[in-house]
Amino acid sequence: MRKAEQITEQSKWYELTPGCEIYEPGTAMLTNTGEWRTQTPVYLTDRCKQCLLCVPYCPDSSIPVQDGKRKDFDFDHCKGCGICAKICPFGAITFHKEAHDHA
Repeated sequence: MRKAEQITEQSKWYELTPGCEIYEPGTAMLTNTGEWRTQTPVYLTDRCKQCLLCVPYCPDSSIPVQDGKRKDFDFDHCKGCGICAKICPFGAITFHKEAHDHA
């Protein structure tokens, strides 16, 4: 069986696990899922009190923390669910509709 990083459009069906299940940990970073987003979060640094309540609530681990402080969103993985904005007691996260270019 191939590892997740070795699977491409050229992979044969018999080289994959049943149902294309991934049995190895830490593979979510291999897939940029942020393009599924229909709403984009906006981090308002002037309102943020660095309570970090938003971090554990993010289902996609898209709120990075460095040196004990949250940073801007990981837009490669954020799906725009809005949970972080609902949990933030300071209104430091808002959302706007994603602009898609269908040209």
